[in-house]
Amino acid sequence: MPRRAVHTDAAPQAIGTYSQALVVDGTVYLSGQIPLDPESMQIVAGGFRREVEQVLANLRAVASASGGRLEDIVKLTVYLTDLNDFETVNEVMAREFRKPYPARAAVQVAALPRGARVEIDAILVVD
Repeated sequence: MPRRAVHTDAAPQAIGTYSQALVVDGTVYLSGQIPLDPESMQIVAGGFRREVEQVLANLRAVASASGGRLEDIVKLTVYLTDLNDFETVNEVMAREFRKPYPARAAVQVAALPRGARVEIDAILVVD
């Protein structure tokens, strides 16, 4: 089955051995995004809410480069270093997504790359 790697300079460059996304038969698998500014490759300042907004901006950029949009996401996985931040994630996501909302899981993890407090990966379907 053919796979196409997705790359955009509008999202942070991979910090490991992975693609920003892969497209396989109309399904796009977006790698996890942390709140890195694509230009500085540093975690954005401004608090946790701003970090979640940056993660979604990064996902939006990769989705766009794949030919899709955030609205095309069918599944999200949210990784948090503190589940007490879950409500903030919900508040930010309520501004970005409309019904029917994507399927979603949220898990607390011990640590994330670069000391991030949130990471989100996604699966979307493009026509």
